[in-house]
Amino acid sequence: MLKETLIKLYRRDLEKLRAEIAAYRDEKNLWRVANDAPNSAGNLCLHLVGNLNTYLGAELGRTGYVRDRDREFSDRDISQNGLLEKVDATLTVVTAALEGLSEEDFAEDYPQIVFDEPMTTGYFLVHLATHLAYHLGQIDYHRRLLDAGENR
Repeated sequence: MLKETLIKLYRRDLEKLRAEIAAYRDEKNLWRVANDAPNSAGNLCLHLVGNLNTYLGAELGRTGYVRDRDREFSDRDISQNGLLEKVDATLTVVTAALEGLSEEDFAEDYPQIVFDEPMTTGYFLVHLATHLAYHLGQIDYHRRLLDAGENR
């Protein structure tokens, strides 16, 4: 049951991430920092892609993905279409990784120590879903703020 729930939630939120990135009217705004926010929407998108490809793709799906977390926050030269392609590819990776898990796998310890102590795979996957939703909300706000500024 958790497996199907997580597949639906990740699919929903990654499709919403795609829609948010696609909705930017001015591609340059993807890389602007709004007010005192520390990150642009483009960098938050790269961070989510890197995070999910690391913890679901590489660790659970054995994709071989190698994360460069610093670049998630420093890259600025990726087009809107390039970001959309990364989100689409991440959705495929996440879905495959989740589909490859058994219900018993969710009760097992996640293979990596992430927060200084062991946790179940189910717990960590729920955490990752909330992390995705958190940053998705930031991106939505960022887009609305900058799009409103374009209409003035």
